Amino acid sequence: MTETLVGTTASEDTAAGRARTTADRAIAYLRGLQLPSGAWKGELETNVTMDAEDLMFRTLLGIDTAETREQTARWIRSQQRADGTWGIYYGGPGELSTTVEAWIALRLAGDKPTAEHMVAAREFILAAGGLERTRVFTRIWCAMFGWWDWRDLPNLPPELMLLGKRVPLNIYDWGCWARQTIVPLTVIGTLRPTRRMPWNLDELRTGATRREAEPAGGIAGVFQRLDTALHAYGKHPVGPLRRASLRLAAEWILARQEADGCWGGIQPPWIYSVLALHALGYPLDHPVLKTAIDGLEGFVITEDTADGRVRRFEACQSPVWDTALTLNAFLDAGVDPRDEAIRKAADWLVGEQITTPGDWAVRRPSLPPGGWAFEYANDNYPDTDDSAVIVMALNRVISHRQPLVDRAVSRGIAWTAGMQSKDGGWGAFDADGTAKLPGKLPFCDFGAVTDPPSADVTAHVVEMLAAVGRQGGARCKRGVRWLLDHQEADGSWFGRWGANHLYGTGAVVPALVAAGVPVTDPAIRAARRWVVAHQNDDGGWGEDVRSYADPAWIGRGESTPSQTAWSLLALVAAGELGPPLTRGIDYLAKTQRPDGGWDEAMFTGTGFPRDFYIAYHLYRQIFPIWALGRAVTALRGGERGDRPTLELV
Repeated sequence: MTETLVGTTASEDTAAGRARTTADRAIAYLRGLQLPSGAWKGELETNVTMDAEDLMFRTLLGIDTAETREQTARWIRSQQRADGTWGIYYGGPGELSTTVEAWIALRLAGDKPTAEHMVAAREFILAAGGLERTRVFTRIWCAMFGWWDWRDLPNLPPELMLLGKRVPLNIYDWGCWARQTIVPLTVIGTLRPTRRMPWNLDELRTGATRREAEPAGGIAGVFQRLDTALHAYGKHPVGPLRRASLRLAAEWILARQEADGCWGGIQPPWIYSVLALHALGYPLDHPVLKTAIDGLEGFVITEDTADGRVRRFEACQSPVWDTALTLNAFLDAGVDPRDEAIRKAADWLVGEQITTPGDWAVRRPSLPPGGWAFEYANDNYPDTDDSAVIVMALNRVISHRQPLVDRAVSRGIAWTAGMQSKDGGWGAFDADGTAKLPGKLPFCDFGAVTDPPSADVTAHVVEMLAAVGRQGGARCKRGVRWLLDHQEADGSWFGRWGANHLYGTGAVVPALVAAGVPVTDPAIRAARRWVVAHQNDDGGWGEDVRSYADPAWIGRGESTPSQTAWSLLALVAAGELGPPLTRGIDYLAKTQRPDGGWDEAMFTGTGFPRDFYIAYHLYRQIFPIWALGRAVTALRGGERGDRPTLELV
């Protein structure tokens, strides 16, 4: 198989017309979803772990009500599958810890353990290894109810707070999401708050012995033995050190509460911080805890169903990200940069820029602030991904407040570029988040705990730098080199924050081409071949999140609008304007609803590879517009279409 340059054909004009019509319908639909503030915000769907833990949290604090119990239980029951399990993504297998936590929540809500749905869940739990094989976080919840011995949990002492910023395992070696969770958990694990229930979890136990000891010579074995030593220290801690550590942990937690009462804009540090402060003696009516508990209601979604009203909890909210993506999609699809919807969104984003230092400044103390966070309120943790995409959008907006927009863009460029890691890539929240030791701790059996550079984030920053005319700069060149060095052998790129190689490749190819890598470069050709080879028979693309654990699923899965759009973004950038692009456009056209939107059941967003996945409800609307807009421009010979197409012959 060889590659030949071929010119534009008449049939592409028809493809361009279909793309234009489909994009226009989608734009009209998405316009209708804009909030009065100017932002867009779609639901961020995860799994029932969030709902189960919210109910457990409220039960521990004694703030649960019959209404919250009934509505939460109704939602959790509605998500149980025919085999009695709960999973962590649509269509995925039953997951042990999620099923255990859902079972506990339903028990707390009053469901009888002998009920058919509870028995079915219990049978799966026992077959999967029982309570003894659940993740550490599940067993921490069980310990707080008296169902698990605190002594049988990995130990993380609050003395961690005393480690200097250059000492291995200091809190800034952890990713920001893990750091914000670990600090309150050191308090909880030390003070061990417990509210015992009048029933136990014996029916979920298999009687299995503890996990086998790791070999003494390996890192895992060393940490396992260190954990034993820390437990021994915990029985007889040095009093002044322990008191100073707890005080520092409390001060650290208090300093990072956001204006809306949250911590980090995400569920785990939020509820663990409340539990830690309460264990330290803060009453529930203390302003810090009251604001935190009241703020949780802003993450609750309620709706009426045939079975009654349900209540579910968002793990996080993504208005800044959703708005930034929408702006770029609209602009690339030809919406006037002076359009009122564009202006309102731009004004809102300018107001969301963070101009105060956060934890990122530990690694970059001389860097002026100027980034954006993912959420409504998360000033301590702006991220480079949001910031890069926002700069790309604001740089093209024509505003009645142009000096403010220009200043925001300038600050955003400087901060985002300045967060480059030493190896040339960009992580999401911190620079040089490449520590290996945190992930080796016995405590860390769930989710990524560090924030190293990733291909998708690095690509967005590189594309942004190219968009503002800095493709010739040293930072952009080093970013390009990082991306080329991290291409997979098959021609794709791994996607850290989206599923998976389709997301990574869909981000990297446009970035490399924008930064000056020619479409004839072997890296671009290999990526293009990989995308074309993974197109489904229906013309779309899909990649199941199982690809994170099983390479057989890489690039394979049920077609989805968002993943098809990512693939089209890569093809357009790579100069592929032939049948693969046309078939992808046709897939989006034929799957579009009459109202201009798309349906998408599959989870295509990633929180933690293998452990936590997200269905962004606006991805299915935004990315097709973005891809179709670029396709129209390319097919009609515009700015992105000056290159000849590459056909496989």
